Amino acid sequence: MAEGEPRLLMLIDDEPAQSRLISALAAREGWRTLVVRDAETAIATLGTRQGMQLSAIVLDQWVPGDDACTLIAELKARRPALPILMLTASASPLLAVEAMRAGATDYLVKPIAPDRMLEALRMATTRGAPRDELQPLTEKLPVTPDFDAMIGAAPTFRTALAVAAKAARGHGPVLIEGESGTGKEMLVRAIQAASPRAKAPFRLVNIGGIPANSVESVLFGHEKGAFPGAFDRHVGAMQHCDGGTLALDEVDRLPMAVQERLLEAIQRSDVRPIGARHSFRIDLRIIAASNLPLKDMVAEGHFLPELQQALAGTTVVLPPLRGRAGDIPALSRHFLARIGEQPGLRQLGITDGALALLAAYDWPGNVRQLQAALFRAAVFCDGDALTADDFPQLSDLLGDTAQLSGGSAHESAGVVLYTPDGNLRPLEEIEADVIRLAIGHYRGRMTEVARRLGIGRSTLYRKLSELGIGDAA
Repeated sequence: MAEGEPRLLMLIDDEPAQSRLISALAAREGWRTLVVRDAETAIATLGTRQGMQLSAIVLDQWVPGDDACTLIAELKARRPALPILMLTASASPLLAVEAMRAGATDYLVKPIAPDRMLEALRMATTRGAPRDELQPLTEKLPVTPDFDAMIGAAPTFRTALAVAAKAARGHGPVLIEGESGTGKEMLVRAIQAASPRAKAPFRLVNIGGIPANSVESVLFGHEKGAFPGAFDRHVGAMQHCDGGTLALDEVDRLPMAVQERLLEAIQRSDVRPIGARHSFRIDLRIIAASNLPLKDMVAEGHFLPELQQALAGTTVVLPPLRGRAGDIPALSRHFLARIGEQPGLRQLGITDGALALLAAYDWPGNVRQLQAALFRAAVFCDGDALTADDFPQLSDLLGDTAQLSGGSAHESAGVVLYTPDGNLRPLEEIEADVIRLAIGHYRGRMTEVARRLGIGRSTLYRKLSELGIGDAA
């Protein structure tokens, strides 16, 4: 394909409206779209001149139905390097596993947000970009909306949780800021579950997943005939949540006109649907989440300062994963335990070498991206534990950097907790390593070693004898 020429996407879809939507979205990124309506035509197209120019395939699972994975495998066998993205209305983890094993590059649950669609195409076709292990997946494993389910010991993370937990007990607005994938939605649900309004109406609205011209109707509602296409009356999210909580995800994406209406509704404690002659009084708590710092958006003129102040009764800032890399081992084991509970998968351990590799990457997609990487690795793992070999593209991307940084980190820790097959070492061995580490760190000053370990000198010497450790170990 000549440089600058639009890339060609084959869309396997028999639904005209969806085909037009995806084609229009792809065109934003410079794609031409070839629409085929059945599996036979798709396979035949691969051998044509147009087929040889393809850069990606998007497949709606509805077209081949139960044979979707068979079709993916057939397409992959004929064109191994061609990225294949599967669209489906099913959130079944088993289907995700089967699709990925058949060769799907990504798995997108409908209705798919426009940005997510474009991101998937971009990531799948960017040369040199880490795919597969680093491909964001849309499966959302079941989670408990509880602060205890938020994994991490980093001070910045625990501080954020403490602020959020205190705010949860009140009725005021909460603003959660942090990069995409840091766990904002999970924190929103934890706050809601711990709040006095836990049993009251609750709705989470993802602003980024709604067309800009529909946001106002979704939030405020509309009367029948209020605008072309308003065939019925619609109760907006704000009125629906009266007495409860409305969560606004990606609030930084609110159009300016809607920001003004939202500010007015908050200040007046009422909401007027589009086309309505009167307003409705509401008692509403708002929890907002933003990928960008709203103060910066205010400074740039993209967000109303009064609305930012109204939303930020309490502000919680979630740190990026690269800022709490020490939490990666605990997060990884937590995710693997949950992944192992899904149909078609099993419980797996993870080796120190794999953890060192994961810790060496900066995870621009944060915790969500780490979970996706572990999910994909678990799908293809044949052993009892994930090793560095189960993340080949991470290894290729990082090269010797991971081994150096990972190795030094583990040597500085001085204690290996897991055997090469991913199982915990015996407690006696771990205890012996800790004592050896302490003796070396405090240069054989046994009184100091005992004090730092929180035991008496006699107990320390008894353990040295039982474990067969010499003073100079």
